[in-house]
Amino acid sequence: MPRVVVLDYGSGNLRSAQRALERVGAQVEVTADRDAALEADGLAVPGVGAFAACMTGLRTAGGDKLIARRLELGRPVLGICVGMQVLFAAGVEHGVWTDGCGAWPGPVERLDAGVLPHMGWNTVTPPPGSALFAGIDPGTRFYFVHSYALRAPAATGLAAAGALITWAEHGEPFAAAVEQGVLAATQFHPEKSGDAGAALLANWLETL
Repeated sequence: MPRVVVLDYGSGNLRSAQRALERVGAQVEVTADRDAALEADGLAVPGVGAFAACMTGLRTAGGDKLIARRLELGRPVLGICVGMQVLFAAGVEHGVWTDGCGAWPGPVERLDAGVLPHMGWNTVTPPPGSALFAGIDPGTRFYFVHSYALRAPAATGLAAAGALITWAEHGEPFAAAVEQGVLAATQFHPEKSGDAGAALLANWLETL
């Protein structure tokens, strides 16, 4: 049974992520303990709310350094929603730039869409070779709640580095998920996406 830590850095949705991962067979601990988070088979980093607030909480808990260290050691990390966004170089909210973890290049920006937040179920288009979406039928819907994302024009560097980018559209194309080596993330909430989200989390556990 894979051991997964859900990183507690003051963000929400932690128990939902815990229950969803337990549902698909993980042994899950919600903690801010650095040693436990470093040694676990997988580290999940959920996030809700504002990019800047999440980064403040993450830095206060040492989560940014923890993520970097796990990646150095080749240990899997999964970001969820704003937990995905903070993996990028920066986030831009209301004209204010906030540095992110910098694991991936590119800024997270407000979507150019008539209705925000993008809230509800949407389809995604994964690339060939995706581990997260293996065996998941095309047209499957996942649950989103966000106004900001990695937009297509800002994703060129990430794509050039060999990352697998799954796309969705709300007003414009945006990155719904990214996979690169041991680092993976989803803009949607797998823990709120029912059987589809469970299948994705099970796929992630298979990579641990």
